Amino acid sequence: MDNHKLVLPEHLNHYGYLFGGYLLQWVDEYAWIAATLEYPGQNFVTVAMDRVEFKKSVRQGTILRLNIEKARQGTSSVQYRVRVFRRPTQEPGEDLIFSTNVTLVCIDEQGRKKAL
Repeated sequence: MDNHKLVLPEHLNHYGYLFGGYLLQWVDEYAWIAATLEYPGQNFVTVAMDRVEFKKSVRQGTILRLNIEKARQGTSSVQYRVRVFRRPTQEPGEDLIFSTNVTLVCIDEQGRKKAL
């Protein structure tokens, strides 16, 4: 599954670059959306991101492509591989700027782990 996000002025730090926290928020959100679409009627919470390393900087006006693919499924959890690519609006092509595995666990109404 692919999603796109436009980097706007409110996403930038005082140096004019994307705040890493926004990128982590989008990665978490889109992994949750992938799980929710794949397992309708289930409730998920994020329990882990395996690595946080920003490989390239991002400026205002950059279009990000977030690619989300299921990496593995357990009894009560599912893990998605999220790769983020940048595409400057004035240049062709795209660069990988970030990748991680996001693990979500399925929970019941009381917040306890349950089988998928």
